[in-house]
Amino acid sequence: MTSIKEAISNKPWLGWLLFLATVAVVFLLGMLASSVVERRSEAKYAYRPPTDLQPFETDNSVWGKFYPREYQSWLMTADTSFRSKHAGSKPLDILTTDPELVVLWAGYSFSKDYKQARGHYYAIEDNRNTLRTGGPLTPDAGPQPATCWTCKSPDVPRMINKMGAESFYSSTWSALGPEITNTIGCGDCHNPEDMTLTITRPALREAFERQGRDISDAGHQEMRSLVCAQCHVEYYFRGEGKYLTLPWDEGMTADDMEKYYDSYEFADWTHAISKAPMLKAQHPDYELFKTGIHAQRGVACADCHMPFVAEGGVKYTSHHVQSPLNMISSTCSVCHRQSEEELMNNVYERQDKIAALRNYLEDILVVAHYEAKAAWDAGADDRTMEPVLRLIRQAQWRWDFCAASHGGSFHAPIEMASVLSNGIMKGLEARIDLASILTGMGIRDITVPDISSRAAAQKSIGLDMESLIREKEEFKKQILPLWDKASL
Repeated sequence: MTSIKEAISNKPWLGWLLFLATVAVVFLLGMLASSVVERRSEAKYAYRPPTDLQPFETDNSVWGKFYPREYQSWLMTADTSFRSKHAGSKPLDILTTDPELVVLWAGYSFSKDYKQARGHYYAIEDNRNTLRTGGPLTPDAGPQPATCWTCKSPDVPRMINKMGAESFYSSTWSALGPEITNTIGCGDCHNPEDMTLTITRPALREAFERQGRDISDAGHQEMRSLVCAQCHVEYYFRGEGKYLTLPWDEGMTADDMEKYYDSYEFADWTHAISKAPMLKAQHPDYELFKTGIHAQRGVACADCHMPFVAEGGVKYTSHHVQSPLNMISSTCSVCHRQSEEELMNNVYERQDKIAALRNYLEDILVVAHYEAKAAWDAGADDRTMEPVLRLIRQAQWRWDFCAASHGGSFHAPIEMASVLSNGIMKGLEARIDLASILTGMGIRDITVPDISSRAAAQKSIGLDMESLIREKEEFKKQILPLWDKASL
C-alpha cells in the first residue's frame, strides 16, 4: 500500500491541498470558538439584572439601555403600515367606513370619533387627539375622569402609587394630563428590580380577589396573558368616583357581565334616539380569548403577538406587539405546518363569517332604534316601551361585545357566533314587539334618515361636528403646550 509520504512525493500538489484543508479547518474551529465566546458574552449582557432602574421608571428609553434588543423591537410599534383584510395598525376612521355606528352610539361620545387603534406607541397621542377627550379650556378641569388614562401609560402606576387608586380615578383627565406623558411600555408589565412580569393596574388584581383567587399564584406562562389582561378587558367606571372595575363577579361571558350590570341597574348612557338604557363594551379581548381553542391549549397572548426571536446566542421576546398575520412565519408556523397562504385564509374565513353576523345584527339595531323613536313620538308610554328597550339593550350589548374586541373572531369564533346569534334573536324580537306597538297606533311605515356617510349620520343625530372640531383644536392649541411644559 502506498504511504501518504510516497503519495505526496509522487504528487506534490496533494501536500498543498492537505495543508490548505488543515488551515481551513483550524480557521473554522477558531471562528466557532470565537462565536461561542461572543454569544455567551451577549447572553450575559442581555440578561444582566438592571441594578439601577428606579421604582416606577416610566421612560422606556432608560429601560432600553439594559435591554436594547427588546427596546429596539418596541420602537417598531411606531410602524403603522400593516393592514390585513379586517384590521391592522394602519390608520382607519371606523365611522367613515361604517357610518351606521354613529346611530348605534347616538348620545355617546363614540358617535363623535372612533378610529382603529394604531398601537401602543401612539397611546398618549391618540388619547389626546380624539374628539372623545378634552373639555373646558383650563388645564385642571375636564368632563372625562382620570380613569380614562388608566391603560395608556406607565406613568399611571406611578401616579396611583403616589395618589392612591381612589384619588387617581376621581381626578380629571385634564388635571393629570401633564403627568401622563410616556406611552405604553416596559414599566406597564415588568418589575424593574428583576424584570419579572407584574400586575401594575389594581382593577385586575381586585377582580381576581372578588372571585376568591390570588393573582400572585399565576405562573409565568399565564402571566404572559395576564399582563395584557390589565387593559384588554371589559371594564366600567363604578360610582361617583369613577373607580375602574372589571365586571367579572358573575363570570366572564357576555351573559355573565350583563347579569352583573343589570343587578346594579347600570347604564353607560341613554340612547338619544330610542331612549334605551345602553351598555358600551370596551374591548373584552381577554374574556373572549379564554373561551377559544388556543387559550384552552395553553397558548399565551405573547406567544402570538410577541413571539420569541433568536439573535446569535440570545433568545428574547420581540416587543413589536402586532398582528400575528404580519409575522406568520414566527407565530402561526411555529405550531402549524400549513403554508402561510393557507393559514391566512383560515383566519379570514372565520373573520368573514363573524363579520357577516355582526353586520346583520348592526342593521337590525339601526332600524329598531328608529322604530322605538317612532313609537315614543306617537305617544307610547314607559310601561309599553320598557320590555322593548330592554331587548334593544341586550341585543346591542352583544353586538358591541363582539365589535369592540380585538381579534375575537379568530380567538373565539364559536363563542362570537353564539353571542351574535343570541343578539340577532333579541334584536328581531324587539322589532316584532315594536311592529305590534306601531301597528296598534296606526303607524305602518318608518323612515330611517340618510346615514350613508359619517357626516350624514352625525347630522341625523344632531351632532355639530364643526363646533366639536373647532373646540378640540382650540383645546390642543392652548392646553397641550401647558401640559408639555409642565412635564419637562
